[in-house]
Amino acid sequence: MILVTIIGAGNVATHLFKAFNKAENITVNQWFSRDTNTISAHKNEVEIINDLSQLKQADIYILAISDDAIAGVSEQLPFENRIVLHTSGSVGVYDMDKKHRRGVFYPLQTFSKTADIDFKNVPICIETINKKDYSIVKALAVAIGSPTKKVNSDQRRVLHLAAVFVNNFTNQLYRIGHEITESEGAEFDLLKPLILETAKKVQDLSPYRAQTGPAKRHDKKTIRKHLKQLKNNHHKAIYELLTYSIQKTHGRKKL
Repeated sequence: MILVTIIGAGNVATHLFKAFNKAENITVNQWFSRDTNTISAHKNEVEIINDLSQLKQADIYILAISDDAIAGVSEQLPFENRIVLHTSGSVGVYDMDKKHRRGVFYPLQTFSKTADIDFKNVPICIETINKKDYSIVKALAVAIGSPTKKVNSDQRRVLHLAAVFVNNFTNQLYRIGHEITESEGAEFDLLKPLILETAKKVQDLSPYRAQTGPAKRHDKKTIRKHLKQLKNNHHKAIYELLTYSIQKTHGRKKL
């Protein structure tokens, strides 16, 4: 049995709690939040605390908190020589207080509190300073059904950066597409099968090979027509930038 304490109450912390709570060989010992009201719905499932001095002995402490808070909270923990992991994609493992057995438990996925997550589809990127700690951290990930990958801090930062492009930026493009369809009363829902097929294609093809569209074809007539249709200058600038990027990638450099 792995005894875990969660520190933090955001989206990642909430989904980890739910996953750990379902796992047969994990017990969530305590859940810390400075504002206990944010997780009060789980008060019958776990001991909830708002004072770090109340922390009990656990095998692993997980800091599922904002990047800026990780170093400071790790300093405030009232113990040493215990496994303390953060869940950030961009914070280095050495940024935590050296009194701990430091590591990273980075779930490479997007989390929203209202959306269910199957951790079988959430790769966990693991890093530990102490090699002996790796096996227990991996066991924690395996217990919730996640695939695991040993990743160092530099690799994790690159993955996090790439994730911003493929997730956050892509979602913003969905939002722009939604605005464009709404402007003429068209249904954004009609684009959803295309969104799914685009995501499905890169499971088998490289993004380079999967690329289609007027920019790759160097279809000047369609590109100019699209630019004329766009009334929002911000949208037009994004269209031009991405068109240039695609053409540069595929050997074309002019609109």
